[in-house]
Amino acid sequence: MNVVTALRARDRARRLRTELERLNHILIPKTKAQRDRFRTSLFAKMMRPLVAMYMAFTDEGRFLFVVGLVVAGFGLDVRRTEVYLLWSVLAGVILASLVVSRGFRLQGVRIEVLTPPRVAVGEPMIFTLVYKNEGEHPHYGVRVRGPFLPWDGTWESPRPTVSELAPRAAARTEVKASFSERGEHHLDPFHANALVPLGLALGPPIDSPGCRFLVVPKVANVLRVTTPIGRRHQPGGVALASKTGESMDLLGVRPYRPGDPARDLHARSWARTGQPVVREFQEEYFSRVGVVVDIDGSLEDPPRFEASLSLAAGVIARLSRGEALIDLLVVGEEVHSLTIGRSLGFLDQALDLLACVEAAEGPSVDAIWERLAPHLPRLSCVVVIALRWDAPRRALVDRIRGMGVGCVTLLVTEPADTARGTPAQGRGLIEVTSDAIVRGEGLSL
Repeated sequence: MNVVTALRARDRARRLRTELERLNHILIPKTKAQRDRFRTSLFAKMMRPLVAMYMAFTDEGRFLFVVGLVVAGFGLDVRRTEVYLLWSVLAGVILASLVVSRGFRLQGVRIEVLTPPRVAVGEPMIFTLVYKNEGEHPHYGVRVRGPFLPWDGTWESPRPTVSELAPRAAARTEVKASFSERGEHHLDPFHANALVPLGLALGPPIDSPGCRFLVVPKVANVLRVTTPIGRRHQPGGVALASKTGESMDLLGVRPYRPGDPARDLHARSWARTGQPVVREFQEEYFSRVGVVVDIDGSLEDPPRFEASLSLAAGVIARLSRGEALIDLLVVGEEVHSLTIGRSLGFLDQALDLLACVEAAEGPSVDAIWERLAPHLPRLSCVVVIALRWDAPRRALVDRIRGMGVGCVTLLVTEPADTARGTPAQGRGLIEVTSDAIVRGEGLSL
């Protein structure tokens, strides 16, 4: 029981830390649309001069400004001390830096941000900043500041700087960040400023375009997925599928393209049209595996739900290396369907779909069955990824098997449940702990 208690305490601490991070950003608009509305509000317009002054200072300038305020407090009594003279010098230097900063504009400079379209949860994402000086004058000491990150984002590298940007030249720098929440992220622009002499202030900023990307589930390290082997008839075949099956049906003829096998040339059509024509085939039987993801959010266990999506990504990644078609079916209020494998799609598309999945109250078994039943006749096997194993889900699996479709159930559990020593029972049921998924352990399923 001590092990179970320790695991539960660790989970509670992890959830509390996540909630505190969310609360720390509760007053900051989350989406781009909300941030744009805030910028046009009356309060934002009133605060704009103060924000502009704050952003005009470097970190060193802000430190010196605070020192100046402290010195000003000690120099209020001008009759007994001459500290006010020091304050006058500090204030003069700071004010002079602000005044001359207007002349240090990055004329003719553009900044672009190159980002990958997607990144896995917790993995470092590289933002490549490209500076192009299209003017006739060089610029020195260019400093770049990134946008304010959402609650789940963390900068993992210092702010980039460009010591010299020559005329008609370009430069590149990189900055890294990581994100812990799935979904679409839209960051505000990066800002580039020229450094003013003495290093206390910055010139007027130039802004990059905003950047958009998806944070997708981390792909679990699935080494093997054992599924029943079989092929099911696909009425009408599968368009665009690669031709690697056992039997091919003639789909039609088309003009010859360089690289087509000579054995597929259709002599009669070639003689009739005067142009080389080849026969095009279509396969009617495929090994097709359905991956059903249960998004039941009634457990109120976000880490476990995220682990189940990561496991789904790992299963799809492993299955997509074979010759089978994979149908990803996300079961919730509606079935989100995606087919990948054999030239029909790529793992990135499945990750994009899983990135936007949200936990919700699961529908009844009858409702799930009604949504899954149209897909079952074409499937050879179904892999169900579930968060709980109860009577309704057992009934659903039995219905799937009753259709002559093999079924493997992967149950994502908490380490405390495994430590308690009460494994779930069921034919074709495999338990996988969320910790093993998160740590990237090799999983043989």
